[in-house]
Amino acid sequence: MGNLWIILVYVLLFVGLYFVLIRPNSKKKKQEEELKKNINIGDDITTIGGIVGKVVAVRDEDDEVIIESGTDRVKLRFKKWCIYSNNTAMAAQEEEKKRIAEEKAKAKEEKKAAKAKAKEDKKNM
Repeated sequence: MGNLWIILVYVLLFVGLYFVLIRPNSKKKKQEEELKKNINIGDDITTIGGIVGKVVAVRDEDDEVIIESGTDRVKLRFKKWCIYSNNTAMAAQEEEKKRIAEEKAKAKEEKKAAKAKAKEDKKNM
């Protein structure tokens, strides 16, 4: 009976660690891979080293991107694993979140106005 409790504690500990440590890390890794697959010409990106530039070429066979950086348009070649963030995609996601929030707020206001009108009509009867 005592051994069963010890095994149960270890199983619960492993399950807890999975949901706290392993699962979020794998989700983040999938998002990073998706980000690197969806890089297009014209996207603004930031590298791990902090270099910011615009993508001018994508070489899938070499797993590389070429970016332009600076006012003198210096072209730099990086491996895709060096990319930290896609600033263009992040800005588009932020705009989408803002649009959805505005739509929800508008729908909530319309619902509130309809409720008030129904209450007013009921009062006038």
